[in-house]
Amino acid sequence: MSSLFKVALAIHVVFGGVALVIAPLAIVTVKGGLWHRRWGKVYFWAMAGVALSAALLCWLRTGLFLFLIAVFSFYLALTGYRVLRRKKPGDRATALDWCAAAAVLLASGALILTGALGESEGGLRWVRIIFGVVGLSLGGTEVWHFLRPPSDKRAWMYAHMTRFLSAYIATVTAFSVVNFRFMPFLWRWLWPTVIGTAGILIGRAYYRRKLAGQKRAA
Repeated sequence: MSSLFKVALAIHVVFGGVALVIAPLAIVTVKGGLWHRRWGKVYFWAMAGVALSAALLCWLRTGLFLFLIAVFSFYLALTGYRVLRRKKPGDRATALDWCAAAAVLLASGALILTGALGESEGGLRWVRIIFGVVGLSLGGTEVWHFLRPPSDKRAWMYAHMTRFLSAYIATVTAFSVVNFRFMPFLWRWLWPTVIGTAGILIGRAYYRRKLAGQKRAA
C-alpha cells in the first residue's frame, strides 16, 4: 500500500508540475492561435492526470476532503474545455456536461456540510465552506445556462477564460499549500483565489472593452 501511494504521489506531482508550468504559456499566447490551443490541451490533460492520481491518493490515505477538492479542480478544467463545443447559443449540453455539473454541486455541498458540521482544525473549516460556496455558484450558473443559453455570442469565450483560469488558481493553491509553510494556514489556501479572481475580472473587462471597440469600428 505504501509503495503504491508513493508511486501515485510521484505521478500526481509530475502532472501538477506540468500544469503549473504550461498554463502560463497558454495564457500569454495569442487567443485562438495554434500554440494557445496546443498548450491548452496539454494543460487540460495534465489536470486530468492530477485529478485521477489525486483520487487514488485519497482512496489510499488522504481521505474525503482532498477528493472533494480534486473533483472541484478538475470540474473547472473540464468545463473550460467542454464549453468550446458549445460556442453557438443553440448548442446544447450533453450528458457529460450535466454529469460534471451534478458532480461539482454534490462535491460543493459536501464541502459546505463537512465544514459547517465537522471538526476542522485551524482555518480548514472556512476553506471547506468558501470553496464549497464557489463550487455551488459555478455549478449553479452552468445549470442555469444549460436551461437558458446566454444570448451573447461571446459567452463561451468568457466561460472558457473563467473556468481555465480558475483551474489554474486551484493548481497554484495546491502548490502554495504544500510549499508556502511560512504563510498563515488560511492565507496559504486563499491568496491564489483572491488574486486570481481579481485577475479574471480584469481580463473579462479588458476583452469586453476590446470586442466592443472592434464592433464599433466595424
